[in-house]
Amino acid sequence: MSRRLRLWLLAVGGAGVAALLVAACLDLPSFGGRWHPYGERAVRASLSRHIANTVASVNFDQRAYDTLGEMSILFAAVLGCVVLLRQAGDEHRAQPEPAEVARPVRRYALVVLPVALLSGLYVIAHGQLSPGGGFQGGVVAATALHLLYLGADYRALERVRPLGPYKTADALAVCGYLVLGLAGILAGTAFLANTLLPYGTFNTLSSGGTVPLLNAAIGMEVASAVVVLLASFLDQAVEIEEEPES
Repeated sequence: MSRRLRLWLLAVGGAGVAALLVAACLDLPSFGGRWHPYGERAVRASLSRHIANTVASVNFDQRAYDTLGEMSILFAAVLGCVVLLRQAGDEHRAQPEPAEVARPVRRYALVVLPVALLSGLYVIAHGQLSPGGGFQGGVVAATALHLLYLGADYRALERVRPLGPYKTADALAVCGYLVLGLAGILAGTAFLANTLLPYGTFNTLSSGGTVPLLNAAIGMEVASAVVVLLASFLDQAVEIEEEPES
């Protein structure tokens, strides 16, 4: 296929997508209106399944398939970074030297670390009840571990985040999300249908059916993925060096 033909195909496809976007925008509800057709349906579906947080109901129940796509994008992005940032043939690892850390910074980081980690886990656990969830809580929990890097040194961080278990947890979380979806098919309903477990008591941790489990899987995947991702970049910045030219 010639370059000119590829450009023509790109132009035609782009024009088609632009036309669809314009048509969709023209049919949107008026800005700032009090009523939205999807909003009322989402709230009604959320309450019927005992999910206090409507956003979590959309993410892990009504549009759980879309969340699977977002999780897959993050998983693929982290995998790509790990492959691209792996140690090359002309590089070697050098043991990082302990850095001088100001005493107030050290104290603050070590005091805040358990609080931040607990906050991340809390956000994950209460995702079906309050704002937040697996995505937000996973990022908070993962970055909390790296306060050890700021408050101590890189070797201390390495001791609390061996990458093998985090990579395994990342893969298991993705598989767990898929297994929950396939369980719906085996039960005779639909993929990721929220019909497997009792909906429980409204506004409690044991509510929402499969939403808490899917939310926990997302939190586990995001936390593990962020740890692995930051480790790849920190390795490049701290440990991996180019071989000296002979």
